[in-house]
Amino acid sequence: MGKRDYYEVLGVSKSADGSEIKKAYRKIAMKYHPDKNPGNTEAEDKFKEAAEAYEVLSDSDKKAKYDRFGHAGVNGQGGFGASGGMTMDDIFDQFGDIFGGGSPFGSFFGGAQGGKRTRGTRGSNLRIKVALTLEEIASGVTKKIKVKKQVQCSTCKGSGAKNAGAVKTCGTCGGNGVVRQVRSTFLGQMQTTTTCPNCQGTGEIVTDKCNTCRGSGSVYGDETVEIEIPAGVEEGMQLSLRGKGNAGSNGGPAGDLLVLIEEKSHSVLTRDGNQIIYELYLNFADAALGTSVEVPTLSSKVKIKVPEGTQSGKIFRLKGKGLPTVQGYGTGDQLIHVNVWTPKNLSSEEKELLKKMREMDNFHPTPGKHDKGFFDKMKDYFSGKS
Repeated sequence: MGKRDYYEVLGVSKSADGSEIKKAYRKIAMKYHPDKNPGNTEAEDKFKEAAEAYEVLSDSDKKAKYDRFGHAGVNGQGGFGASGGMTMDDIFDQFGDIFGGGSPFGSFFGGAQGGKRTRGTRGSNLRIKVALTLEEIASGVTKKIKVKKQVQCSTCKGSGAKNAGAVKTCGTCGGNGVVRQVRSTFLGQMQTTTTCPNCQGTGEIVTDKCNTCRGSGSVYGDETVEIEIPAGVEEGMQLSLRGKGNAGSNGGPAGDLLVLIEEKSHSVLTRDGNQIIYELYLNFADAALGTSVEVPTLSSKVKIKVPEGTQSGKIFRLKGKGLPTVQGYGTGDQLIHVNVWTPKNLSSEEKELLKKMREMDNFHPTPGKHDKGFFDKMKDYFSGKS
């Protein structure tokens, strides 16, 4: 089953502004938050779905691409998004500020601000370019690409610690990630909660760092990434694969891999939106007398009939031989532009023949009026009667 429309998920119209979208997201997130629906997988799915919709519609660039291309324009595989979708850590990490501070959603549901958070820093995003042929764009393609980046340290599994015993509970906050202070004010005693300065809110301290990564949790290496690219993508379109960027430090989540689409030039075909263009060159005799010619398409060669009297500038259409839309709503056509070729470097005999033709009254362009007389005279010329 495909993804629901993001506007439908948040219950807003396409004309909704940023504040309306944010307000709608907060309302849904409050309704389906895991703290309010413990053990309810359906509520958790709706919570994630709303976060995914908000991630796109709250970003002007992503929203514009979504409005134009649908899910395929903003996500990765099977919707261009991450292969595994958004996790709770992703959601809390990215959108916690909407609900105010520290522990995402905490203050909104009566909890104290602050609180233990995942140790480590999120990895940075990576950007790569993938060049595709028109044939690959027409059918869609899966690319396997080796990406050089920061990868998780295999020795410590990203923890940054030499061994399990090298991770201790923070003595300052007792593993809570926050410290609380009670102060007396003229209004009475006030309790404040701040992130623990000793462990930076993780609740843990690494006492002995991993020798391989020196405590960072990541090392420079490479990973082969499989990218599923749907049919119909365009030059300049960007696809995002969540979690395929640089590994995070000290166990933090990985960044995203941003894939920029480039189009390779075709030897004889060109693209115009979803239409494919082919320039067909005919000599004067074939254009005047008619002929059959083979023309290339993205899938095979097709024979077309050129009727007699075809003029330069004539366009033939091959229905459905163009490119599909990225949303899969239809396929363009192939347009064949006729060009009547003017020969160069003529022999003396050929020049004399053309001069004879030029002297004929009916040779001059008056479409539809003198065609029969012209060919009669040509017949007489070649038979020696003129």
